[in-house]
Amino acid sequence: MKRTLAKYRESAFHAFIKKHEKYAPLLFFVGGFIFDSLTLGRIDRTYDLVVLCFHMTFLSLTLYLYNLVDDGKWKDTIIDRYQDYFPLAIQFFFGGLSSAYVIYFFRSVSLTKTAYFFIILLALLFANEFLKKRISNKYLQFSVYYFISFTFFTFMIPVFIKQMNVWIFLLSGLVSLVSTLLLITVIYRKSPSTRKEVHLGKLIGIVMSIYVLINLFYFFKLIPPVPLALYDGVVAHDVYKEDNKYVVTYETDVWYKFWRKHRAKYIQEPGENVYIFSSIFAPTALEKSIFHRWNYYNEVSENWEVVDNIGYDITGGRDGGYRGYTYKNNVKEGLWKVEVLTEEELVLGVISFEIIEDPSLKPRGVVVKEF
Repeated sequence: MKRTLAKYRESAFHAFIKKHEKYAPLLFFVGGFIFDSLTLGRIDRTYDLVVLCFHMTFLSLTLYLYNLVDDGKWKDTIIDRYQDYFPLAIQFFFGGLSSAYVIYFFRSVSLTKTAYFFIILLALLFANEFLKKRISNKYLQFSVYYFISFTFFTFMIPVFIKQMNVWIFLLSGLVSLVSTLLLITVIYRKSPSTRKEVHLGKLIGIVMSIYVLINLFYFFKLIPPVPLALYDGVVAHDVYKEDNKYVVTYETDVWYKFWRKHRAKYIQEPGENVYIFSSIFAPTALEKSIFHRWNYYNEVSENWEVVDNIGYDITGGRDGGYRGYTYKNNVKEGLWKVEVLTEEELVLGVISFEIIEDPSLKPRGVVVKEF
């Protein structure tokens, strides 16, 4: 009786998937995205590491099975029985891994030029919804897989070896490239249907092009400095440390400008220092140098001018982010921005504000908060 009921439920689910096969892949992609959005917290947490490794492992396995099942190798086996679900599983794992990327790196207080990298990520991930063959298109399939693999290893390798620099990024890229080409080669050799559909040289060329493109993005500083993330960035009237906490005094903005804590118009009182406070997430035991680059907008030349670079070190592991601040005095009235950068000058975030020197104006909406 139990077996009959289970079989009925399975056939009903299969019939439902068949009926809605046009939208099922997108739903499973969104499902994977939502699942990780609700469950993931920080990249160095054991749960997160297990979930992401699970996603990447089973994505690779499902991709292998999906590309070989059409050759009849597993005819009349349990693998053949569930082959209709393979594209949905692939979409689920694509959604789960991409959501992790968004979760960890859209924590920044500012969308900087690294937003271009996210646009490419989203374009690759959603492209299959607008192609006639969708996920069955093997060129698209492995292109997205390689991009996901690259981002996966750029997360994981710095966390495990507790270092982050240019060489670690290049190592991550090579690991993902080798593993992807190995999977492609194994599938190509074992699957006659894949050999008919895919030109191996063309597929490898596409993967290599993505590899080169991502590295160009990195060296042009268009990729976020994984796995670091900026939690808070505030322009403040005062910052001091007390009992291992930073006490920050700043002006709040109107409620609907929820994407930043501080008010963009900074009312400076005579002789007052201008402080920049930042709180940065870094995985446990990952050490890194961070600096604030102060830039002033010259209205005459219509260019941003670098005024100062002031640095400090962080050591990762704290849930609320690792904190530090810099300050300047005798600053000019006008537009300012402070870039929060790694030592490789990769952008974590940008804190923008306007300094207004008017004795008749007083700071408003002032709060004192501990970080």
